[in-house]
Amino acid sequence: MSTTTDSAAERGSSVRDEVRAGLRLSLPAGLGMYPLGIAFGLLVIQHGLPWWLAPALSVAAYAGSLELLLVGMIATATPLATIAVTTLLVNFRHVFYAFSFPLPTVRNRLARLYSVYALTDESYAVTAASPGTWTQPRLLATQIAFQCYWVGGGLTGVLLGGLLPGPIEGLEFALCALFVTLTLDACRTRRELPSLALAVVAFGAALLLAPDAVLFTALLLFVGLLVVRYVATGRRLDDA
Repeated sequence: MSTTTDSAAERGSSVRDEVRAGLRLSLPAGLGMYPLGIAFGLLVIQHGLPWWLAPALSVAAYAGSLELLLVGMIATATPLATIAVTTLLVNFRHVFYAFSFPLPTVRNRLARLYSVYALTDESYAVTAASPGTWTQPRLLATQIAFQCYWVGGGLTGVLLGGLLPGPIEGLEFALCALFVTLTLDACRTRRELPSLALAVVAFGAALLLAPDAVLFTALLLFVGLLVVRYVATGRRLDDA
């Protein structure tokens, strides 16, 4: 009986430690997500939309870049078909995230559904920076924390938007700044520099080949280049 109790206590302690680790890992990117969420909430108010749209989009869509685009599209009454195509193109990159995201560590079915839903740029970047260290509690704690940062920032933004006397220009650049930070964080080691170089090559080629669909084309080219790099690296290891 004592052994069973001790084992349960150890498991509980391990889960708490993993949750704390997930919250700690979420903090750096979360500190960028929160002000970005504030910018999103301010945009909602500045476009004359109801305040509740910010938390509603953050739950229904939960994709920062898409949500910022949707605010302008909703405000200008963009056709639904255009919104659907834009959503597909902007979020199509998440398909490629799934190839290396540590989703297999999440065993519970409902928890796995949430983890798929909460797969964002920030959660992918954090897991990619620390591969092989993820457990279900750590991953879920990180993803839940990220959504709390985002929703909380959006609510703060709509509150501030109702208090400010006039609009603030340049809020859209906050998203670009966060992506730059995530990229630098994921490429802190020299081992990842070739991937960064391949991303630059893919983006440059996409600008030349398909200027009207740069993001989609660049993603496809980048995946192809990563496959080539993976095969070439595997052959070198086999030869060695």
